[in-house]
Amino acid sequence: MSVVKSPLSEQDRKVVGDSLQGALVDLLDLSLVAKQVHWNVVGPRFRSIHLQLDEVVDSARTHSDTVAERASAIGVSADGRAGTVAKSSGIDAVTNGWVKDSEVVEIMVAALHAVITRMRERIEVTADPDPVTQDLLIGLTADLEKFHWMFQAENA
Repeated sequence: MSVVKSPLSEQDRKVVGDSLQGALVDLLDLSLVAKQVHWNVVGPRFRSIHLQLDEVVDSARTHSDTVAERASAIGVSADGRAGTVAKSSGIDAVTNGWVKDSEVVEIMVAALHAVITRMRERIEVTADPDPVTQDLLIGLTADLEKFHWMFQAENA
């Protein structure tokens, strides 16, 4: 049931809705992964990485809200429940406990790479059915790629 009507055809709405749902899950999990290692990072670069992780969390949370609201705008109910995120995310699980600063950087490079790869696939499939959603995904992917670059530079 959809109480919100969309100008998109049912087929296009399905493609775009699936892309937005996948993006939502990946962004929510990215924020959780970044916050988990944020709380547990140790090492000589603690402060700078700790602060950098907060930037990723803030960005991922902001983008997840935008993505969920876009889904709603086209008549698709967003699902950000913990169980949905756990079973649908493309990010590897994070270890429990303290994490050395250099390992945190590796975790974030891998997590960002996974999310960016999936976002680029979503950018491609939304081009024809909904350029508005494609534009949204392009913008958030640019932000993620900036974080990816910055974390890669940490261990260069």
